[in-house]
Amino acid sequence: MSAGTSGEPPPELKGIDLARRALEEARAAARASGKAVGQGRASPVRTGRSGGKRRSGWSGARPDDRDPQSLGALTGRIAKSRGWSGRVAEGTVFGRWQAVVGEDIASHATPTTLREGVLHIAAESTAWATQLRLMQSQILAKINAAVGQGVVTSLRISGPAAPSWRKGERHIKGRGPRDTYG
Repeated sequence: MSAGTSGEPPPELKGIDLARRALEEARAAARASGKAVGQGRASPVRTGRSGGKRRSGWSGARPDDRDPQSLGALTGRIAKSRGWSGRVAEGTVFGRWQAVVGEDIASHATPTTLREGVLHIAAESTAWATQLRLMQSQILAKINAAVGQGVVTSLRISGPAAPSWRKGERHIKGRGPRDTYG
């Protein structure tokens, strides 16, 4: 006599027997729903950003848009989509000045303003201002290589400004402080 026909409760299944019973029940349910046994799960197909078809749910061996992205790539994509690329490139000139032009030049000159493609650079001495004017085409090439063509079109290099003796709202034209020294 079998356990199920005599009215006795079936023995409680454990371990591998329980797993076999669950698999058999799942196969029976699949047959009843019309799905062939052994097909595996059906993965819906959708198109990604690249336009090609891809499976949803897992990433394959090739890179796609679901893989981890670098922060720089993401911010660059956002800046481009919102039309901020020009402003980001301008900020790169100021933010990465030492990396763009080199440590030697950056230690003696700093960018001050960038308007309509003209970058104003303040040198620490008149000698360095003269040297930077001679190197102007090389500096411009370095900047264009780092941030792209058209962001900086020309350079205006100035030396240190002389101190102003003009103080207050009212003043008299003349030679300045020399006429008060006796």
